[in-house]
Amino acid sequence: MTTAIVVDIEGTTSPTSSVREDLYGYTRQRLPQWLAENRGGAAEPVLAGAREMSGRPDADEAEVAEILRGWLNSDVKAAPLKTAQGLICAEGFRNGALHGEFFPDAPPALRAWHAAGIGLYVYSSGSVRNQQDWFAFARDGDLAALISGWFDLANAGAKREPGSYEKIAGAIGVPPGEILFLSDHPDELDAAAAAGWRVVGVTRPGEPNSPRAPHRWVGSFAEVDPGEP
Repeated sequence: MTTAIVVDIEGTTSPTSSVREDLYGYTRQRLPQWLAENRGGAAEPVLAGAREMSGRPDADEAEVAEILRGWLNSDVKAAPLKTAQGLICAEGFRNGALHGEFFPDAPPALRAWHAAGIGLYVYSSGSVRNQQDWFAFARDGDLAALISGWFDLANAGAKREPGSYEKIAGAIGVPPGEILFLSDHPDELDAAAAAGWRVVGVTRPGEPNSPRAPHRWVGSFAEVDPGEP
């Protein structure tokens, strides 16, 4: 019995290219100006965190912008970068520059599962702020109202660690065996399965991750039956 479904975003609900090109590109472009505009305010924790993590305590705003851009280009999961990206992209979603992009099969499946009384949750390396905006400003309409909870590296932990999935199960109050996790990444599926979750891999054309045993893999959310044992 499945009482909760947790979904990844990149490569699972949404094309990796749309996340990387749209969110990353917008962040990359706006970083220097955003740091300057928010000096003494929202940018201060980002500046301090980037200086500490990079070992460059005297880096000015321009240098921090380049540090953050370097992390962005290398897909480093650094908290200062995720914080900046969440705040910068929040502006983009609200001014119409950004929209959440989803595979065509994802929204109808999410709506059907929600209507069936299954709790829906998101667990992604992107910040909770970015996750919420991605779903709320989806191109085909608001999907955020379907989601009961949001988890990222800050409030749950690393996605390849079983402990992160144990923490999420505790937070949502559902036994591990009643949670179904959908992801395109085999290592994440391994970690969730080790925590006692049910898992299904999602593989789509053009996405970077390849299926790997022993998990079941599908090419569409339409193939997922939450009632399967």
